[in-house]
Amino acid sequence: MTDDPRSRILRTALELFAERGYYPVSVREIAEGVGLTKTAVLYHFPNKADIAAALVEPLLVESKAAVDAARLVADPRARCWAAIEGLVDAWLAHRKLMRMQMRDQALSANSATFARMREIALGAQELIAGPDPDFAARVRAAQVFAALGDPVMIYADRPLAELRPAILDGVARLLGTVPPEDESRIRVEPREAPARPSGRGRPGAMSAAMVASARRMRDSGDYSMDRIAAELGVSRATVYRHLAAPAE
Repeated sequence: MTDDPRSRILRTALELFAERGYYPVSVREIAEGVGLTKTAVLYHFPNKADIAAALVEPLLVESKAAVDAARLVADPRARCWAAIEGLVDAWLAHRKLMRMQMRDQALSANSATFARMREIALGAQELIAGPDPDFAARVRAAQVFAALGDPVMIYADRPLAELRPAILDGVARLLGTVPPEDESRIRVEPREAPARPSGRGRPGAMSAAMVASARRMRDSGDYSMDRIAAELGVSRATVYRHLAAPAE
Protein backbone atom coordinates (compact mmCIF):
# COMPACT_ATOMS: atom_id res chain seq x y z
CA MET A 1 0.00 0.00 0.00
CA THR A 2 1.28 3.46 -0.83
CA ASP A 3 2.05 5.98 1.90
CA ASP A 4 0.58 9.11 0.33
CA PRO A 5 -1.69 11.34 2.49
CA ARG A 6 -4.90 9.91 1.01
CA SER A 7 -3.87 6.33 1.81
CA ARG A 8 -2.80 7.29 5.33
CA ILE A 9 -6.13 9.02 5.91
CA LEU A 10 -8.01 5.91 4.83
CA ARG A 11 -5.85 3.58 6.95
CA THR A 12 -6.26 5.75 10.05
CA ALA A 13 -9.98 6.21 9.51
CA LEU A 14 -10.48 2.47 9.10
CA GLU A 15 -8.62 1.72 12.33
CA LEU A 16 -10.70 4.28 14.25
CA PHE A 17 -14.01 3.26 12.65
CA ALA A 18 -13.37 -0.43 13.30
CA GLU A 19 -12.43 0.24 16.91
CA ARG A 20 -15.11 2.75 17.90
CA GLY A 21 -17.67 2.89 15.09
CA TYR A 22 -18.24 5.40 12.32
CA TYR A 23 -20.41 7.98 14.05
CA PRO A 24 -18.34 8.67 17.21
CA VAL A 25 -15.16 9.39 15.21
CA SER A 26 -14.67 12.97 14.00
CA VAL A 27 -12.70 14.23 11.02
CA ARG A 28 -10.50 16.12 13.49
CA GLU A 29 -9.58 12.86 15.25
CA ILE A 30 -8.71 11.28 11.92
CA ALA A 31 -6.55 14.27 11.06
CA GLU A 32 -4.73 14.05 14.39
CA GLY A 33 -4.13 10.35 13.87
CA VAL A 34 -2.60 10.98 10.47
CA GLY A 35 -0.61 14.02 11.59
CA LEU A 36 -2.42 16.43 9.27
CA THR A 37 -4.69 19.39 9.80
CA LYS A 38 -8.44 18.94 9.48
CA THR A 39 -8.32 21.21 6.45
CA ALA A 40 -5.77 18.93 4.81
CA VAL A 41 -8.00 15.90 5.35
CA LEU A 42 -11.01 17.77 3.92
CA TYR A 43 -8.93 18.64 0.86
CA HIS A 44 -8.79 14.93 0.01
CA PHE A 45 -12.25 14.02 1.35
CA PRO A 46 -14.80 16.88 1.56
CA ASN A 47 -16.67 15.10 4.38
CA LYS A 48 -16.57 11.97 6.50
CA ALA A 49 -19.10 10.19 4.29
CA ASP A 50 -16.63 10.45 1.40
CA ILE A 51 -14.04 8.65 3.53
CA ALA A 52 -16.51 5.83 4.20
CA ALA A 53 -17.38 5.63 0.50
CA ALA A 54 -13.71 5.33 -0.45
CA LEU A 55 -13.18 2.63 2.16
CA VAL A 56 -16.12 0.50 1.07
CA GLU A 57 -15.50 0.73 -2.69
CA PRO A 58 -12.86 -2.07 -2.89
CA LEU A 59 -15.10 -4.35 -0.81
CA LEU A 60 -18.05 -3.78 -3.14
CA VAL A 61 -15.96 -4.25 -6.27
CA GLU A 62 -14.33 -7.48 -5.04
CA SER A 63 -17.62 -8.89 -3.72
CA LYS A 64 -19.39 -8.26 -7.02
CA ALA A 65 -16.43 -9.73 -8.91
CA ALA A 66 -16.69 -12.89 -6.80
CA VAL A 67 -20.39 -13.28 -7.60
CA ASP A 68 -19.88 -12.49 -11.29
CA ALA A 69 -17.04 -15.02 -11.53
CA ALA A 70 -19.17 -17.69 -9.85
CA ARG A 71 -21.94 -17.19 -12.43
CA LEU A 72 -19.55 -18.43 -15.11
CA VAL A 73 -19.17 -21.85 -13.44
CA ALA A 74 -21.26 -24.46 -15.26
CA ASP A 75 -21.94 -27.03 -12.52
CA PRO A 76 -24.60 -25.76 -10.06
CA ARG A 77 -22.90 -27.11 -6.92
CA ALA A 78 -19.49 -25.88 -7.99
CA ARG A 79 -21.12 -22.53 -8.81
CA CYS A 80 -22.62 -22.38 -5.32
CA TRP A 81 -19.25 -23.01 -3.68
CA ALA A 82 -17.46 -20.60 -6.00
CA ALA A 83 -19.79 -17.84 -4.80
CA ILE A 84 -19.36 -18.86 -1.17
CA GLU A 85 -15.56 -19.06 -1.20
CA GLY A 86 -15.18 -15.96 -3.35
CA LEU A 87 -17.27 -13.87 -0.98
CA VAL A 88 -15.54 -15.25 2.11
CA ASP A 89 -12.14 -14.39 0.67
CA ALA A 90 -13.26 -10.89 -0.33
CA TRP A 91 -14.77 -10.21 3.08
CA LEU A 92 -11.83 -11.63 4.99
CA ALA A 93 -9.54 -9.34 3.01
CA HIS A 94 -11.63 -6.42 4.32
CA ARG A 95 -12.50 -7.76 7.76
CA LYS A 96 -11.76 -4.49 9.57
CA LEU A 97 -14.29 -2.78 7.34
CA MET A 98 -16.77 -5.58 8.09
CA ARG A 99 -16.16 -5.00 11.81
CA MET A 100 -16.93 -1.32 11.28
CA GLN A 101 -20.22 -2.26 9.60
CA MET A 102 -21.13 -4.50 12.54
CA ARG A 103 -20.80 -1.63 15.00
CA ASP A 104 -23.30 0.81 13.53
CA GLN A 105 -24.31 -0.25 9.97
CA ALA A 106 -22.88 3.07 8.76
CA LEU A 107 -21.81 1.76 5.36
CA SER A 108 -25.34 0.78 4.38
CA ALA A 109 -26.70 4.19 5.47
CA ASN A 110 -25.71 5.50 2.05
CA SER A 111 -28.55 4.59 -0.31
CA ALA A 112 -26.30 3.91 -3.30
CA THR A 113 -24.01 1.69 -1.23
CA PHE A 114 -26.98 -0.15 0.24
CA ALA A 115 -28.38 -0.80 -3.25
CA ARG A 116 -25.07 -2.32 -4.36
CA MET A 117 -24.85 -4.44 -1.20
CA ARG A 118 -28.38 -5.67 -1.77
CA GLU A 119 -27.64 -6.56 -5.39
CA ILE A 120 -24.58 -8.56 -4.31
CA ALA A 121 -26.54 -10.33 -1.57
CA LEU A 122 -29.43 -11.30 -3.84
CA GLY A 123 -27.09 -12.44 -6.59
CA ALA A 124 -25.09 -14.59 -4.20
CA GLN A 125 -28.19 -16.13 -2.67
CA GLU A 126 -29.50 -16.99 -6.12
CA LEU A 127 -26.29 -18.92 -6.86
CA ILE A 128 -26.31 -20.62 -3.45
CA ALA A 129 -29.97 -21.67 -3.80
CA GLY A 130 -29.28 -23.36 -7.13
CA PRO A 131 -31.51 -23.78 -10.19
CA ASP A 132 -35.30 -23.84 -9.72
CA PRO A 133 -35.15 -23.53 -5.91
CA ASP A 134 -38.21 -24.00 -3.76
CA PHE A 135 -38.95 -21.70 -0.82
CA ALA A 136 -37.00 -23.84 1.63
CA ALA A 137 -33.91 -23.67 -0.61
CA ARG A 138 -34.21 -19.88 -0.83
CA VAL A 139 -34.46 -19.60 2.95
CA ARG A 140 -31.43 -21.85 3.39
CA ALA A 141 -29.49 -19.73 0.89
CA ALA A 142 -30.29 -16.63 2.94
CA GLN A 143 -29.13 -18.45 6.07
CA VAL A 144 -25.89 -19.47 4.38
CA PHE A 145 -25.26 -15.92 3.20
CA ALA A 146 -25.67 -14.63 6.76
CA ALA A 147 -23.38 -17.40 7.99
CA LEU A 148 -20.63 -16.07 5.74
CA GLY A 149 -20.61 -12.46 6.87
CA ASP A 150 -21.45 -12.59 10.56
CA PRO A 151 -18.39 -14.63 11.61
CA VAL A 152 -16.11 -12.32 9.62
CA MET A 153 -17.50 -9.34 11.54
CA ILE A 154 -17.60 -10.98 14.95
CA TYR A 155 -14.24 -12.76 14.77
CA ALA A 156 -12.34 -10.25 12.63
CA ASP A 157 -9.33 -10.44 14.94
CA ARG A 158 -8.83 -14.20 14.60
CA PRO A 159 -6.11 -15.51 12.24
CA LEU A 160 -7.33 -16.17 8.71
CA ALA A 161 -5.87 -19.67 8.79
CA GLU A 162 -8.27 -20.44 11.65
CA LEU A 163 -11.29 -18.35 10.69
CA ARG A 164 -11.67 -19.24 7.01
CA PRO A 165 -11.82 -23.04 7.47
CA ALA A 166 -14.22 -22.62 10.40
CA ILE A 167 -16.60 -20.52 8.31
CA LEU A 168 -16.54 -22.97 5.41
CA ASP A 169 -16.98 -25.88 7.80
CA GLY A 170 -20.12 -24.23 9.20
CA VAL A 171 -21.49 -23.62 5.71
CA ALA A 172 -20.85 -27.25 4.78
CA ARG A 173 -22.95 -28.27 7.77
CA LEU A 174 -25.80 -26.00 6.66
CA LEU A 175 -25.70 -27.22 3.07
CA GLY A 176 -24.91 -30.85 3.83
CA THR A 177 -22.32 -30.78 1.07
CA VAL A 178 -18.74 -29.73 0.40
CA PRO A 179 -16.97 -28.25 -2.64
CA PRO A 180 -16.77 -30.83 -5.46
CA GLU A 181 -12.98 -30.96 -5.31
CA ASP A 182 -13.17 -32.12 -1.67
CA GLU A 183 -15.53 -35.03 -2.23
CA SER A 184 -12.76 -37.62 -2.41
CA ARG A 185 -11.48 -36.53 1.00
CA ILE A 186 -14.61 -35.44 2.87
CA ARG A 187 -18.06 -36.94 2.88
CA VAL A 188 -20.78 -34.81 4.46
CA GLU A 189 -24.24 -36.24 5.04
CA PRO A 190 -27.11 -33.77 5.38
CA ARG A 191 -27.43 -32.44 8.94
CA GLU A 192 -24.26 -34.22 10.04
CA ALA A 193 -20.84 -32.80 10.78
CA PRO A 194 -18.15 -33.02 8.11
CA ALA A 195 -14.69 -34.32 8.75
CA ARG A 196 -12.40 -32.02 10.70
CA PRO A 197 -10.88 -29.28 8.52
CA SER A 198 -7.40 -30.20 9.69
CA GLY A 199 -7.61 -33.33 7.54
CA ARG A 200 -7.84 -31.24 4.39
CA GLY A 201 -4.37 -29.78 4.58
CA ARG A 202 -3.44 -26.42 3.18
CA PRO A 203 -5.10 -25.56 -0.13
CA GLY A 204 -2.83 -25.35 -3.14
CA ALA A 205 -4.84 -22.65 -4.90
CA MET A 206 -5.81 -19.11 -4.06
CA SER A 207 -8.89 -17.22 -5.20
CA ALA A 208 -8.57 -13.86 -6.94
CA ALA A 209 -9.53 -12.11 -3.70
CA MET A 210 -6.86 -14.01 -1.77
CA VAL A 211 -4.22 -13.13 -4.36
CA ALA A 212 -5.24 -9.48 -4.21
CA SER A 213 -5.01 -9.57 -0.43
CA ALA A 214 -1.58 -11.21 -0.61
CA ARG A 215 -0.34 -8.54 -2.99
CA ARG A 216 -1.61 -5.78 -0.69
CA MET A 217 0.16 -7.33 2.28
CA ARG A 218 3.39 -7.79 0.33
CA ASP A 219 3.32 -4.26 -1.09
CA SER A 220 2.71 -2.74 2.34
CA GLY A 221 6.14 -3.94 3.44
CA ASP A 222 4.71 -5.02 6.80
CA TYR A 223 4.32 -8.74 6.04
CA SER A 224 6.88 -11.46 5.41
CA MET A 225 6.01 -14.30 3.02
CA ASP A 226 5.66 -16.61 6.00
CA ARG A 227 3.19 -14.27 7.65
CA ILE A 228 1.19 -13.81 4.44
CA ALA A 229 0.95 -17.60 4.08
CA ALA A 230 -0.16 -17.96 7.71
CA GLU A 231 -2.77 -15.21 7.38
CA LEU A 232 -4.28 -16.76 4.26
CA GLY A 233 -4.05 -20.36 5.43
CA VAL A 234 -1.95 -21.54 2.48
CA SER A 235 1.61 -22.72 2.06
CA ARG A 236 4.50 -20.35 1.45
CA ALA A 237 5.10 -22.04 -1.90
CA THR A 238 1.50 -21.33 -2.90
CA VAL A 239 1.93 -17.64 -2.08
CA TYR A 240 5.16 -17.45 -4.08
CA ARG A 241 3.57 -19.21 -7.05
CA HIS A 242 0.55 -16.89 -7.22
CA LEU A 243 2.48 -13.69 -6.59
CA ALA A 244 4.98 -14.61 -9.28
CA ALA A 245 2.17 -14.72 -11.84
CA PRO A 246 1.38 -11.39 -13.55
CA ALA A 247 -1.61 -9.49 -12.12
CA GLU A 248 -4.71 -9.70 -14.27
